[in-house]
Order: sequence, then C-alpha cells, then structure tokens
Amino acid sequence: MSFTVLTIPCRSDNYAFLIHNESTDETALVDAPESQPIINEINKRGWKLDTILITHHHIDHVEGIDVLIQEFNPTIYGNQDDNSRLPKLDVAIRDGQTFTICGQEFQAIDVSGHTIGHLAYITKGAAFTADSLMALGCGRVFEGTFPMMWTSLSKLAQLPEETIIYSGHEYTLANGRFAITIEPNNPDLIARIKREEEKCSKGIPTVPSSLKEELKTNPFLRANQPEVKRLLNMEDANNVEVFAEIRTRKDNF
Repeated sequence: MSFTVLTIPCRSDNYAFLIHNESTDETALVDAPESQPIINEINKRGWKLDTILITHHHIDHVEGIDVLIQEFNPTIYGNQDDNSRLPKLDVAIRDGQTFTICGQEFQAIDVSGHTIGHLAYITKGAAFTADSLMALGCGRVFEGTFPMMWTSLSKLAQLPEETIIYSGHEYTLANGRFAITIEPNNPDLIARIKREEEKCSKGIPTVPSSLKEELKTNPFLRANQPEVKRLLNMEDANNVEVFAEIRTRKDNF
C-alpha cells in the first residue's frame, strides 16, 4: 500500500482508522466513534484531516464527527441511500462507486445486513469493513436478513487473500471462544486464538487481520465448507441456512 493506516482505539472497544499518504500529505479517517483519541493522534503527528468515510449510521461509528468537523473541516463521505440517518454528507456515494482519496483509488461496496446501507471501503491491499466482516466474526444482523448478510460476506470473501481487513471492534477473543465451538479441531483456529490471546495480554490490538486467516478460521465465512456443515449435521443445507444457524448460535452464545 502507498499509505499508512493507524488503528485508533476508541470508546470501550471501537476502532477508527487513520489513512495517511506521506507523499500527498493527505489524511482520511474511517469512522469516528469518538473525537478526542483521533484529534490527539492527528495533532501528535502534525497531520490535518481531509476526509471522513462513514461506514454506517450507528452512534458508535459517527459520534465524533461533529467535533472533528469543527476542528478540521474534513469532507464527509457516506452512503447516499442512507443519508437521512447519517451526519450531513459532502459527497454522497453508492454501491460500486469509485473515488480517490489520499492519492489512492477506493471503491464503496454495499455490505448490508448488520444495517441496511452499510458500506465497506476497498482499496488495493485493504478493506475497511467496520461491522460487516470482523476479526473471527461478523456483525449481528440487526436490520437486514441472513441471506443479505451472507451475500455481503461472500463479496468480501472474493477479495484477494492478502487483503488486510480493518474491522470496527475489539471482539476477537469473544469471537474466538464462540468459533471454537463450531470447529473445535481446526488447527488454524486453535493457533490463531493463542496468538490473539497473547496480543491482548500485551495490550496489542487484534485488528487488523488478513482475509487469508479469516477464510481459514472465521466461522461466518466458512458456512460453505463441507467440514463445517458436517459438524453442524447440516450436510444437505445450503450456505445461507448454515450461516443462519451459526449466526443464531452466536446470538445466543
């Protein structure tokens, strides 16, 4: 990637992401759970904030935007189809639209399910997925349907395996405790849980992750795998039915 991404812990378990291109001296932010940690990081580095990309309307992803506007006057991007629930947009975008920020081409893709109108932002080598695809998990299906969420996750699963996934919360250990109930003998999952536990014990964020490791360990991406279907006694079920079963189990875990 021709830019740097900083993971900014916010609130109790949120993440925001600062994208900075040193060559162009441009900085963008993905989501604003709260303002002060973001302001502190920008000022510490002597940057300015040019752009904010909003993934979805939930308060724990947009609450800091008003203060950041007062401080830096950035350009606000978000989903045109959900603009009635978002802070005022300067640039309204739709599914599939491409745009350039920080000297890099990005594409917005609709990943509805957690909410209707949730966007992920994709660029070469990185995907900012917020509460759609998460580390060892996925967002709870609040506004959409299970088929909708499976479709969204399937879009993300088609990205190059080396893609780095920047998701919105530090839920990885809890997600791991659930994932192991689905595939208790998955060696990649067992090894990953150990690595993530070590990171957390040292105060190191477990986000971002790679798509490659998510495909090997994330139960919500693995609903199409014959071994997962066998373990769930759902060999004859379709992928959406298996995903719905896994998501329902997680909701009740």
